[in-house]
Amino acid sequence: FSRKVLQLSSGIEEVGNVRWELGACLLFAWILVYFSLWKSVRSSGRVLYLTCSLPFVIVLAFLGRSLTLDGANLGIDYLFKPRWHLLADAKVWVNAAAQNFNSIGIAFGSVISFASYNRHGNQILVDTLTVSAINAVTSLIVGVFAFATIGNIATEHQTSIEHVIADGPGLVFVVYPQAMSKMPFSNFWAVLFFFMLLCLGLNSQFAIVEVVVTSIQDGFPNWIKKNLLCHEILVLVVCLVSFLFGLPHVTQGGIYFFQLVDHFAVSNSIMYIAFFEVVAVAWFYGADRLSADIERMTSIRPVLYFKFCWNFAAPVLIMCVLIYSLIDYETPTYNNGAYSYPTWAVLLGWSITATCLLWIPLIAIYVVARAQGKNFIQVQYFRLLTVNRV
Repeated sequence: FSRKVLQLSSGIEEVGNVRWELGACLLFAWILVYFSLWKSVRSSGRVLYLTCSLPFVIVLAFLGRSLTLDGANLGIDYLFKPRWHLLADAKVWVNAAAQNFNSIGIAFGSVISFASYNRHGNQILVDTLTVSAINAVTSLIVGVFAFATIGNIATEHQTSIEHVIADGPGLVFVVYPQAMSKMPFSNFWAVLFFFMLLCLGLNSQFAIVEVVVTSIQDGFPNWIKKNLLCHEILVLVVCLVSFLFGLPHVTQGGIYFFQLVDHFAVSNSIMYIAFFEVVAVAWFYGADRLSADIERMTSIRPVLYFKFCWNFAAPVLIMCVLIYSLIDYETPTYNNGAYSYPTWAVLLGWSITATCLLWIPLIAIYVVARAQGKNFIQVQYFRLLTVNRV
C-alpha cells in the first residue's frame, strides 16, 4: 500500500507528484456525488437506499466469516478486555467523541439539513433514538469484525495484537487486505469489501455536500438565482472545488496531509463547533423557546432531562473534554508514531482549526448587526460613527 499505491514520500516536506491513479479515483468519486445530488437531495433517495443498506449486509457477511478465522477469539478478547488506565488519556476521550459525532453527524449540519425535508409534525425523538441505537449496534458489529480479523493476522504472524493494529487508513488498506487474501474466494471478498467502503464514503460525501449547498442557497438566495441560475450549477461548483482541494491528498506525500487535516479539521474542530452550537441554541436562543418549538411541531413537550442536557450536561462535558485534550496535548504522528510532524505542519494544522472556527464569531456579528431592532452591536456601531463624525 505505501510503496505501490501511495509511493509514500519521506515526509510532509516532500509533497512529490500527484498519483494520477488516485486522482482518477478521486475524480470518479466526485462525479458519482455530483450526479447523485444534482437534482437536490431527493434525487439521491434511490442511491441512498443502495449505499446505506448494502454495507450492512456486507458487514454482516464479513462478521460471520471473520468469526470462523483462527485467532478470532484473541482479537475479540482484546476488544472487550477493560484497560482502565486509558481513561486518563485525553486522546481516547477526544477520539471517542469525534467518532460519535462523525458517525451520527452531530455538529456537521447534515442532520439539520436532512431534517429540513421532514414533515412539520415528524416525531424527532423516535428518529433520534433509532439513529443512536443503529449507530451503537453498527459500531459494535464493525468492532467485532475488525478485531476478529486482527486476531487472525496476529495468530498467522505469531505476533501481538498491538503490533498488528494500525492507525489511520493503514487498518483498512493494509490489515484487512492481508486477512482477505487468506480467505477462500479472496477476490470476491475483496471486491465486496472495497465496494462497501465506496458506499460508506459516498454516504458521508452526500451529507457534507448537501450541507454546503443548502447553506449557500439559504444564505445567499438572491445571489445564487442571479449568478448561478440553477441548483445543478451550484452543486457542480461545490464538487469541483472540493475535488481541487482533494488533489494534495493524492500526491506522494498526500497521506501526511490527510492525517493532518483529519486530526485538526475533524477531531479538533468538530468538538469546538459542537460546543458553540449547543451554547448558541440552549443559552442564547433558549432551551424554553426550543422546547416550545418542539411542542408546537410534535404536540409533545420535552421533559426536564432534555433541558438539563441542553443547558448543562452537553456543554460542560464537551468543554471538559476540550480542556483535558489541551492539557494532555500531544503532537500528531503518523504510522503509530514512526513519523512526527514538523513544527510548521503543526502550526498549519492549528491554522486549519482556527479557520474552521473563525466563521462562528464573524457570522454571529453579521447576523446580530443586521437583525431588526436595537442590540448591543448596532448601538456600539452607531456610537462609533457618531464619534468619528464629531
